[in-house]
Amino acid sequence: MTQHSIEGKVALIAGGAKNLGGLLARDLAQHGAKAVAIHYNSASSKADADATVAAIRAAGAQAAAFQADLTTAGAMEKLFADAVAAVGRPDIAINTVGKVLKKPIAEISEAEYDAMSAVNAKSAFFFLKEAGKHVNDHGKIVTLVTSLLGAFTPFYASYAGTKAPVEHFTRAAAKEFGARGISVTAVGPGPMDTAFFYGQESADAQAYHKSAAALSPFSKTGLTDIEDVVPFIRHLVSDGWWITGQTILINGGYTTK
Repeated sequence: MTQHSIEGKVALIAGGAKNLGGLLARDLAQHGAKAVAIHYNSASSKADADATVAAIRAAGAQAAAFQADLTTAGAMEKLFADAVAAVGRPDIAINTVGKVLKKPIAEISEAEYDAMSAVNAKSAFFFLKEAGKHVNDHGKIVTLVTSLLGAFTPFYASYAGTKAPVEHFTRAAAKEFGARGISVTAVGPGPMDTAFFYGQESADAQAYHKSAAALSPFSKTGLTDIEDVVPFIRHLVSDGWWITGQTILINGGYTTK
């Protein structure tokens, strides 16, 4: 086993019950992780969390699930403490939590802005803080952002704008944690074929996004398939450790920076 292998490692995935996070949890277990702890936000995701826990255990790994609203520092501290108590200190910490809003700036209320900022920026900051305290030396930390950070587009100011700070958090954390051999990256998928995308988009917008990437004709849906994102994140948390402080857009040529 090499230093950067997934074999025998412990992972914590925020937003790990379903969609990309759920597939990542299963994938890490299938590639030899010793234990995978997952977080989910609300009771409505409990069935997904239970199914993911069952799949992790079926792959031969330990599993634990924790429900929490991660928009406070205290909740993030508790998540890491509970996960460490259940499965041990993580070697891999992945944050897939996010909230999307498609709306003109002129129509966004203060409450909507505050909610977007709390989920996309504040929780990401405190995830990195707790990961820096709890992840083992030579660990790996990844935060999900969005390919819209490389786009010139209307209506997503509160989404892309509150994900943008994570680029700066990532660079600072990479410098601060690097002395312990920890790599820190941000990954920005294109529009993904999940409920997270379809709930925001009209039929016309869906059609546009399904044709916008250079490789759209070769995708199952025209969108970014989560199955195509997982191998890149798996690489970042194993042999790809030399990549740190970067925001990597994985989108089939949907946009670039």
